[in-house]
Parts: sequence; structure tokens; C-alpha cells
Amino acid sequence: MKLRMKKLRENAVLPERKTSGSAGYDLCACLGSEFTIEPGDLVIIPTGLAVELEEGYSAMIFTRSGLGIKHGIHVSNGVGVIDSDYRGEIHVGLTNASKTPYKIVPGARIAQILLMRVFTPEFEEIEALSETERGNGGFVITGN
Repeated sequence: MKLRMKKLRENAVLPERKTSGSAGYDLCACLGSEFTIEPGDLVIIPTGLAVELEEGYSAMIFTRSGLGIKHGIHVSNGVGVIDSDYRGEIHVGLTNASKTPYKIVPGARIAQILLMRVFTPEFEEIEALSETERGNGGFVITGN
């Protein structure tokens, strides 16, 4: 399978996997100059890329582990979802959950993108659900 991507700006960087076992591809900031995310800020960073996904797939944008753990920089909406019919520029919403400003330079790896199969079943409203041993007990409390 090939993923079709279009560079919308000359300095855009196509995503790449850093190792053969990497699940995600690094997304890079497409900026003209350095940008600082102050503590508590919510920002939108352009990637300069657009994607053409096959129907039945979506692209998910996740926080890079190192940015989240070491610097408190997270994808601001938890996980970004790119639908198969979206053809606009991919942007990454980031937040700085730390107490320290964080500088992003042009081309910096800011998030990771993963492709996922999407299942779109029809919903059926029913009067009762089947019984299980657990039942409705233990939301968050399933034992020790």
C-alpha cells in the first residue's frame, strides 16, 4: 500500500519511520522560523502536507513519547483524526503542559502519524444487552 501525500510548501518534510519496528511516522513542523510554546499554551502547527487516504482508513496523530515525557508537549486534542475524505493541510494542535517554554524549530519532529483501518457499522438500538459475569459493575473498579 502506498500513501499519497502532497507537499503544500517547499520546506515541508514527508513523514518517515526512524526504525523498521516503528508503528508511527514522524510529522515535522513546517515553519518559517523558530516558534516558542509557552507553558499552558494551545497552538496549531502546520506540517505543509496534505494526504489522500483510501476509503476505510484514517490517519491518527499522536504525541511523540519523548516530547510528552521529557518536555510536556502533547497533542492538544488527545488524538488527532484525519478522515479519508479530508484533503486540506494537516495541522497539529499542541499544548505545553510543563512549566517551561519549549522552542520548536523549522523541521522539528512534533508528532507521529499512524494509519488505521476504520470500521463503520450500522448502529442498532436494542432494549437490553446480553448478560456477562461482570455485568455493569466495576467501571474503573474491576478488582484490586
